[in-house]
Amino acid sequence: MKWVTWENIGVDRMACAWLIRRFIDPSAEFLFIPAGQHPLPEGAEPFDIPGVRLSHRRSRSSFHTMLQEYELQEAVLGRIAQIVDEADTTQEVMVEPAAPGLDLICRGIRLTSPSDEAALERGGLVYEALYAQLTADPRS
Repeated sequence: MKWVTWENIGVDRMACAWLIRRFIDPSAEFLFIPAGQHPLPEGAEPFDIPGVRLSHRRSRSSFHTMLQEYELQEAVLGRIAQIVDEADTTQEVMVEPAAPGLDLICRGIRLTSPSDEAALERGGLVYEALYAQLTADPRS
């Protein structure tokens, strides 16, 4: 399946792409379009674009929305959703100490990657490592 999002991916879009490939669509293909481009490419599922089904809801990240839409209820994914929520959206209270660091790392990945595809691959390694650590030690 093809998935589409805006170019210059960051913490939430990297997380969503990792989630898609890891738990929803292992053979996913990603298209990156300029912010605000309309119409969206036909035949591709849009994510983390305002106004689409798989986007922010009630101050929650698109990653969080995907967990709900695809009924992914694993506790570790819920914890990652909380971290991504805090890293990507304005929060009155921060309870996840990893959130600012995750955002900083993802911004650095974007800056050092020659393309969104490369940033997606590099970011996927970060999310896979986060998932492994939280699975091994949920109190992390």
